[in-house]
Amino acid sequence: MDPDPALSRATRYTTLAAGTEAVSELEIKRSRFLAVLGRAGTEAEARALTERLRREHHDARHHCSAFVLGPDRDVQRSSDDGEPAGTAGIPMLEALVQRRTGADAQGRDRTDLSDVTAVVVRWFGGTLLGAGGLVRAYSEAVSRALDAAALVDRERLRRWSLPAGHAEAGRLENELRAAGTPVLGTAYGPAGAELLLAVPDDGDAAAGLAARVASLTAGTGVLRPAGTDWVDLPR
Repeated sequence: MDPDPALSRATRYTTLAAGTEAVSELEIKRSRFLAVLGRAGTEAEARALTERLRREHHDARHHCSAFVLGPDRDVQRSSDDGEPAGTAGIPMLEALVQRRTGADAQGRDRTDLSDVTAVVVRWFGGTLLGAGGLVRAYSEAVSRALDAAALVDRERLRRWSLPAGHAEAGRLENELRAAGTPVLGTAYGPAGAELLLAVPDDGDAAAGLAARVASLTAGTGVLRPAGTDWVDLPR
């Protein structure tokens, strides 16, 4: 279930592309570490990945996990699952929370990864790695999986509907997309079509969209507010 956009301080964050997982493996002194990252919008979804991997890899000794949820990243949990306290779950969580995902408008590093759960399955190889070795192994396993992850920007957008005639809908959709306006879809009915558009949730973006629509329709297009929502935008 998506968070209520109105309750969030953030207007954007980074997450995994929907329907994808990221995997990495490493071996250290015969101990095998399998990291799997998945997208999760709730704690139940985050924990479900751990339980799935526990069933799939029941022969492993540890199934450690960490997840961060919500646009404001206000839900953060981790589990060492039998490893010495602080050597697995916390390093995994830090790898998620501190991950650089890009740069903001001022050129500063963005660290806004969220709605992501990480599970690292460990098969013990018979040699103790020590606390420092475990911290490095679990952190590196998650970092390597993040290197392979497909990421998207999840942005809080204000939605608008734009009625149009059948003959004009295709042209409008193409020109709006070319101008960088996200078109979430076009519905066709007996009386005409309706384009569902989205722009960042601020007044300047809304004014810009209104001007663009007026230009493309010679002033005849009428935008109708359709609420706000979180929308995945490809990078």
